[in-house]
Amino acid sequence: MPISYEVAGAVATFTIENGKVNAIDPPMHRELHDALKAFEADPAVKVGILRGAGERAFSAGDDLKFKQRQLDPSEKLTRHFYPLDADIREPGFPGHDREVMSMRRFKPIVAAVSGWCLGRGMMYLLHLTDIRIAGEGARFGLPEIKYGMGGGGGLTLIHRHIPRAVALQMLLTGEPIDAAEALRIHLVNQVVPDAAVFEAAERIAGQIAAHPQSAIRIEMESFQRTEDLDRDNAIAMAEHMYRLQRIVSTVSNDELKF
Repeated sequence: MPISYEVAGAVATFTIENGKVNAIDPPMHRELHDALKAFEADPAVKVGILRGAGERAFSAGDDLKFKQRQLDPSEKLTRHFYPLDADIREPGFPGHDREVMSMRRFKPIVAAVSGWCLGRGMMYLLHLTDIRIAGEGARFGLPEIKYGMGGGGGLTLIHRHIPRAVALQMLLTGEPIDAAEALRIHLVNQVVPDAAVFEAAERIAGQIAAHPQSAIRIEMESFQRTEDLDRDNAIAMAEHMYRLQRIVSTVSNDELKF
């Protein structure tokens, strides 16, 4: 399968694997959607890793060579408003890609980025990963504007990840940035030699997996749900979840390890 999903202990690995540059075609959106649902629902899994097969590309984006039946305007409109009511055996846009982008997720995912990360690959990187490790040869970009397909900024909410001016330069020029620049603007957490990317991601995933499942969930949910709240409501929300955890926790202060 172009999207493979494997579990080892408390860590799950999602691998994009489709040709030389791991292009993403419509059926892969459903595979990724189903894998993410399995990941979120499995109580034994605490953290995930998202990577592309090989070192040439995390993903170079949508597969522009993918062949599918041409829809007439009426069918396109129906598919737009009711994407999953259409015949799922004949994938198209939009569909499960929309479900992936809007999915609520409270388990962390670490990205292991080697090579090119463009277009849809960049969209999924921003939406589906929380900590990002890049190889020295990694390149990041949203080149859609060069093909007359603007809108990547809104789809990715890239302004939440990097400074506004930098985001607009990437979006309006379509030019990629290298790993060093990605680190400088805090798009990624760490840059390592290309051959060490997955190992570095595994190390961080292991550090996360060493913690209690409930603590990981509450940390993730508190962080996500308070992002759009004002200061007072954000503090109240986080304090509420923190106190609930302490009430039900069986771990004493003496057992806590720092």
